[in-house]
Amino acid sequence: MRLTKFITIFSVIALLSFAIGHSAPAAKVVLPRSTPEAQGVDSAIIRAYIEAADQQVNSMHSFMLVRHGYVVAEGWWKPEAAEKPHVMHSLSKSFTSTAIGLAVSEGKLNIDDPVLKFFPNDAPAEVTDKLKQMRVRDLLTMTSGHQEETKLMTSTAPWVKTFLAHPVPHKPGSHFQYNTPGSFMLSAIISKVTGQNTLEYLKPRLFEPLGIENPEWPVNNQGEIYGGWGLKVRTEDIAKFGQLYLQKGKWNGKQLVPTAWVEQATAKQVSNGSDPAKDWDQGYGFQFWRCRHNAYRGDGANGQFCIVLPEQDAVIAITANTRDMQAELNVVWDKLLPAFHAKKLPTNQAELSKLKDTLANLTARQ
Repeated sequence: MRLTKFITIFSVIALLSFAIGHSAPAAKVVLPRSTPEAQGVDSAIIRAYIEAADQQVNSMHSFMLVRHGYVVAEGWWKPEAAEKPHVMHSLSKSFTSTAIGLAVSEGKLNIDDPVLKFFPNDAPAEVTDKLKQMRVRDLLTMTSGHQEETKLMTSTAPWVKTFLAHPVPHKPGSHFQYNTPGSFMLSAIISKVTGQNTLEYLKPRLFEPLGIENPEWPVNNQGEIYGGWGLKVRTEDIAKFGQLYLQKGKWNGKQLVPTAWVEQATAKQVSNGSDPAKDWDQGYGFQFWRCRHNAYRGDGANGQFCIVLPEQDAVIAITANTRDMQAELNVVWDKLLPAFHAKKLPTNQAELSKLKDTLANLTARQ
C-alpha cells in the first residue's frame, strides 16, 4: 500500500514537472475572419478590384483586406502563398520607426537628440555646423540635410562612419530628401541605446505580441540591422502591423506602442510635394507616408504596401513586383474604395462565391 501510494505521488510530481518544463506551444495569433458583407464591404466590388489589379499591375503577389478588425478578403498570386515571407523593401522603415517610438517611451532617447550624441567616436575629423545640427527627428522625417543618399552598400568603412562623413549641404529639418541610409542610422541608434539590434529589440515588444513569426532582417558587417530595407514577413503580418496602428497602438487590450507616437509618426510632419493627384506628394511623417483620402501608409519598392484608412476603419496589405507603384495605388482608390459602406450589407452568397473563386485562382505574371 505504501509503495503504491509512493508511486502515485511520484507520478503526479513527475507529470507536474513535465508540464512545467514542457508547456504547450503558445496559440498562433491570427486576425479573425469574416465575410465582406458582414463588415459592410461589397464582395462584387472587391472582385472587380482584384480583376483590375490582376490586369493592370504587373505583377501582384498578395492582397489582404481588413475591415473592423476582420479579414474579409485575402489572396495570393501563385507561386506566392500565405505562409511564404516576402521582402518588404522600404516598408521596413515603418517598423524601424516603431522601434524608435518604443525606445523614446522607455526613456532611452529623445527625437530632438543630436545624431552625433550617439556616435562620438565615429564623427569625421572636421564636424560641420550642419552635421552638429542633425537630430533624430531629421532622420525620421527624411530631412537630414543631405542632397543625395550615402552609398552604404559599396562602402568599405563602417556604415555609421560613412554616413557621418557624407556632405550636409542643407540645414537639417529644412529639405526633404528620401534617404534610406538615414533609416539605417535610426537602426544603429537603437543598437546604441538598447544594447540589442533592432530585430532583437522588437521581438518581445512588437513581433511576438502580434504573432509575427520568424521575421528575417539582414545585418551589416558591424552587426547592425539594415533598418531601411530588407525585412521579410508575411502578408498577414503586414495587415497586423497596420491594424495595430489603426488601433492607435493597442492590441488585445494592451498598449504596445504609445498612442502619441502613432499619431506623430503617421501625421504630416514635413511637406514633400504639391501635386494633389500624387500619393507621394501628400506629406511625410516618421517613416510613414501620407496618402490621398486621409489615409497613410508604409511602402516599399516594387509595390509593397501597408495602407491604413482611418475613415473606413480598414487596412490593406499588398505585396507585388511592379515598377509603377502610383498605378498600383490608383487601382485601390478607383476600384476598391467604393466597396466600403457604413453599415452591414445583406448576405450575398452568389457574389461571395465568385469572389472566393477569383481569389483562389490567381497566378503571378513572369
